[in-house]
Amino acid sequence: MKRVLLNIDYTNDFIATNGALTCGEAGQSIEAAIVSITNKFIQNGEDIIFTIDVHDEGDTYHPETKLFPPHNLRNTNGRMLYGQLQQIYEESQDRANIHWLDKTRYSAFAGTTLDMMLRARGIEEVYLVGVCTDICILHTAVDLYNLGYRIVVVKDAVASFNQAGHEWALGHFQHTLGATIS
Repeated sequence: MKRVLLNIDYTNDFIATNGALTCGEAGQSIEAAIVSITNKFIQNGEDIIFTIDVHDEGDTYHPETKLFPPHNLRNTNGRMLYGQLQQIYEESQDRANIHWLDKTRYSAFAGTTLDMMLRARGIEEVYLVGVCTDICILHTAVDLYNLGYRIVVVKDAVASFNQAGHEWALGHFQHTLGATIS
């Protein structure tokens, strides 16, 4: 069965201590797990898609403007991948199996070509890592379920702003979406 790793929003703004919308230590604590699984997918020649939130400064029409401070602004350091993941991406971005996909909503499917990318590659199973468990990971997982993909959430490689939301989402993935929690 062909699989893909979706690395969702593991950027400086969401993870670094001084990030614009950071989940802080919770996000920082999963770096080793994200790096490990990313390296495994690279070594196996499997597809990895970095689905990364992007916003434009001063965009008053985006619904998140009313909910969150400006974050992941286009062409800023805050939008770069956090820690070791940035170097891994830079060293492997020219490989045919490494992809970057801008997203502007919680779900990596909303307004993107992600479903077409997955179907063109014959992907059946999607591994999810990144942040935030109960926001962008959750909304992406719901769309994966509705589109008929098998979902694997790597428990040690997802985090959120609040532990209660994180735990609730893990339960929802397993019991409502039929996801495997690994």
